[in-house]
Amino acid sequence: MQTSLTRMKIISAAALLFAASAAHADITVFTSQSAYLAAAGNTGVDTFDDLPIDALDGPLFRSAGSYAYTASSVGVSPILYGAGTGSDNWLSTNNRDDSVVFSNFSSAVRGVGGFFFGSNFSGEYASAQSITLTARNALGELLTYELVLPTQASFVGFLSTGAFSDLAVSTAGQIGIWPTINNLSVSAVPEPATYGMLLGGLGLLGFMARRRRASQQ
Repeated sequence: MQTSLTRMKIISAAALLFAASAAHADITVFTSQSAYLAAAGNTGVDTFDDLPIDALDGPLFRSAGSYAYTASSVGVSPILYGAGTGSDNWLSTNNRDDSVVFSNFSSAVRGVGGFFFGSNFSGEYASAQSITLTARNALGELLTYELVLPTQASFVGFLSTGAFSDLAVSTAGQIGIWPTINNLSVSAVPEPATYGMLLGGLGLLGFMARRRRASQQ
């Protein structure tokens, strides 16, 4: 009977430990692609090179590797725009006041990143003052990052310890500048910290239970 009660205590404590770690999800921002990829684990990339350089009826149902997602234009117009050079195509909006929003990710997705910059009316690269990126996880927690003077090599990635909800990309109505994205990275981040805490808690509780039994003999 004592052994059964001890096991129940261990299981209950482990469940509480797991619930506590899952109840709060943090979002972390990376400005280094290599650092993001090292932390992210399994990552798929959507290059957008299959997009025509033209207006695109949104939303677009896309995939990055094995991870599905939706790209939408939010604001004045639902129309997106395929920008770029023809050999390296990008995703933008048709109206510069709109935001590109990535959402409806596969359930395993914990991270989203990419190269963010500005383009002009013709869909060519243009120097922007800034790009505003707003990431949100499934708990509704937000992290906004202002990318100042972005270039085509400006990478930003977001990782959440909980399910990723959406990422909005905007130029905040800068005159002559459209928000533009290349090589969107979508990641299903493994959660070794969560499982490590759970297993560590089980091991610690088991050790304490064994010590308690030994002291009573």
